[in-house]
Amino acid sequence: MRPKPIPRLLLPLLLAPVLAWAGQVEILDVQARPGGAGRYRFDVTLRHADSGWDHYADKWQVLGPDDRVLGERILLHPHVDEQPFTRSLGGVAVPDGIPAVRIRAHDSVHGWARRQYRVELPR
Repeated sequence: MRPKPIPRLLLPLLLAPVLAWAGQVEILDVQARPGGAGRYRFDVTLRHADSGWDHYADKWQVLGPDDRVLGERILLHPHVDEQPFTRSLGGVAVPDGIPAVRIRAHDSVHGWARRQYRVELPR
């Protein structure tokens, strides 16, 4: 017995979550380097289908274990022809005793990406 085809009107509804996920910014890599006095530099590599000023990866944040924002890097322009790309943020104060932080990324259309990146802090 052959399965019934999906009606054409339902197909866009079924694909919408997949398409929305595909448009989110993705964190490919994070490097954390100690800078002394409990401060760190983070090099974050992102990939996103930036299409111009209306849709681009516009920031990323360093989060502590309690979701407190420890640092934020604002991305001031689209990176249409530069994918993936890496941007850095130095001088991020991380409280003593925290072994790892999370990085989350944001784009101007979808907001915060679902997937975050956990990075162990070198001591």
